[in-house]
Amino acid sequence: MALAWAFVLLPALFFSSSSSFVSNLRFSSNNGSGAISSRCPQSPQHCSQLPEVCPPPPGVPSVVSMRYRTGYHFQPPMNWINDPCGLMYYKGIYHNFYQYNPHSALWCWGDIVWGHSVSTDLINWIHLEPAIEPDNPSDRDGCWTGSATILSGGQPVILYTGISRKKFQVQNLVFPKNTSDPYLKEWIKAGQNPVIKPVVPGLNRSRFRDPTTGWIGPDGLWRIAVGAQLKSYTAALLYKSEQFLSWTKLDHPLYSHSLSNKQECNMWECLDYFAVLPGNNSGLDMSAAIPRGAKHALKMSVGNFDKYLIGVYDLKRDAFLPDTIVDDCQLWLRIDYGNFYASKSFFDPQKGRRIIWGWSKEADCRSDDIAKGWAGIHTIPRTIWLDSEGKHLLQWPVDETEFLRTNETNHQGLELNKGDLFEIKGVDPFQADVEIYFELTSINDADPFDPSWLLYPETHCFKAGASVPGGIGPFGLVILASNNMDEHTAVHFRVYKSQQKYMILMCSDLRRSSMRPGLCTPAYGGFFEFDLEKERKISLRTLIDRSAVESYGGGGRVCITARVYPVVLAVDGKAHMYAFNNGSTTVRVPQLKAWTMRKSNVNVE
Repeated sequence: MALAWAFVLLPALFFSSSSSFVSNLRFSSNNGSGAISSRCPQSPQHCSQLPEVCPPPPGVPSVVSMRYRTGYHFQPPMNWINDPCGLMYYKGIYHNFYQYNPHSALWCWGDIVWGHSVSTDLINWIHLEPAIEPDNPSDRDGCWTGSATILSGGQPVILYTGISRKKFQVQNLVFPKNTSDPYLKEWIKAGQNPVIKPVVPGLNRSRFRDPTTGWIGPDGLWRIAVGAQLKSYTAALLYKSEQFLSWTKLDHPLYSHSLSNKQECNMWECLDYFAVLPGNNSGLDMSAAIPRGAKHALKMSVGNFDKYLIGVYDLKRDAFLPDTIVDDCQLWLRIDYGNFYASKSFFDPQKGRRIIWGWSKEADCRSDDIAKGWAGIHTIPRTIWLDSEGKHLLQWPVDETEFLRTNETNHQGLELNKGDLFEIKGVDPFQADVEIYFELTSINDADPFDPSWLLYPETHCFKAGASVPGGIGPFGLVILASNNMDEHTAVHFRVYKSQQKYMILMCSDLRRSSMRPGLCTPAYGGFFEFDLEKERKISLRTLIDRSAVESYGGGGRVCITARVYPVVLAVDGKAHMYAFNNGSTTVRVPQLKAWTMRKSNVNVE
């Protein structure tokens, strides 16, 4: 269960007006008293709190518009949604269980249930009745996040966190009522619940949650890990069981880390633990034998981001050993560098892949969510695998996403000099899929890289935004742009030369994404290594879905999810999309493709 979290506060960026097909793009910033400030309203901890009200200024329409509701991302018909949980493939059906409030568009104590939807293609979803609801002492204040495991013989089970009477967090077990039902509509709670209690010495009993999918340990017994905070450290506590019903805690955690006074390094929630083969995009089933040469990924949701470590599962120690020990968890790698949290993965036996997706919260005011009647989406399902060097996870939208493509536009052999702006026409700018390759004509003009930037890539995106010309970059896409550029979102790259390698900064800058006040509009960013002397081309894929923007840079090395609410969308105006270059070095575009994305059937009542 992911508790509420806030965004980074950053001021605004101003674009100058531009309307030509190919023209000079001039950027300027305003950091004085006239700068537009962005606020990141806190999500509610209790429904008794008064909602924050953010009325639009004169001439700006209300955010309460169905035009901001996504066309092909997952969300329930109405009300609050957060963490995906219990993801699985069973008898030809994909299952997405999720944290859901059936009564409100806010997160509320005691109301959270497991919503349930099913699909045959991960794109179109059928809404079912909630699978797990709070109705006994071990979950009376909410049924929080957990995971599904397919046991020997093919029977699925679910472990989830329940909030007990004293708001202690305990782990509960449910079984399907009818295993012959591929939709798994009904679930039965184990009479022994809770099957795991917070009885560990030094454990904070209100920070003990989100059990992982099970796997077979070296002794043939099942293992699961549970996120926990103790007096001096945070940990993935390790438990074992023979039949998945009676659990015993091992005398050591799967992995642990010293607590810090930094929010980014405290309680681990929404744990995920899975095996990966370097350079192989096939997934591995944690319930089966793991081949030699495999590594393991330990993912945790902590602070504002989903982070991960790559290492090995030491069978003798029964412990996860990271390849590299990094004390400062701010330097740990991220699954996504934007509005993305509480992700969960599962093995898809139908296509032999591992799939992951996460929760993206609204970035408007709570009063807006109440008025809209809905809040939160899930990101597009992504295939996830390990790069050939065994250091970084790569992600890419599942192939099924391409079924929604229509009305293709294709450009080849473009050349972008400093200040050039090329408009991409012929597709719906509010619901599109854009793939573009940038080829560098020279790598000699790259600016020097400062390793300290790795701590705060968002801050560097703010300081070195699209308005600041560099040696190589910024170059990328301007999307959801109004006629006069008062509104736009910039997704772009900048290339730096380190001592022995090149570092690329990818930014998704929302600071001019909307004229509406009261929104969270940061500049997201992340760095990735790139062998420019060998590859030369840097890819960018961006999925635009009304209020959701997902971008994948460098073949999925860095992913950034953003939520935007441009006024031009609400008033049904025309938006524009451009490829641009504001660096001193010319950038070629050997291939640019864009498609309009059809609307999928997602939980339509």
